Amino acid sequence: QVQLVESGGGSVQAGGSLALSCVASGISGRYCLAWFRDTPGEGRTHVAIIHSDGDQVPDIAESVEGRFAISIDKAKSTAFLKMDSLKREDTGTYFCAADVNDPYICGVRARRFTIWGQGTQVTVSS
Repeated sequence: QVQLVESGGGSVQAGGSLALSCVASGISGRYCLAWFRDTPGEGRTHVAIIHSDGDQVPDIAESVEGRFAISIDKAKSTAFLKMDSLKREDTGTYFCAADVNDPYICGVRARRFTIWGQGTQVTVSS
């Protein structure tokens, strides 16, 4: 059974940085790991997605492109989200999610991701 555990959220001033981690215990084979976030007024949106093979270009949402980066350590079954130049509008709950249905490519729709972590809060203040 795959379980996802996020860590690394917190509070930071605008312009600062945070790094999130997602450990996917029990995961194997081909999969996609993603970060989604729940923000006021926007609901749940995808932030970044990466394929376990590492040979696909990660998907980064336009709203965070150039500021956020996703990476994966497949040996440790861990995905990372490095967030720089944080803005107040980045405030929200960030969720790690996994598509474990043997995907060849990663989709961006939340419904493709059947396993979710509990979420971690990111608060950016001005």
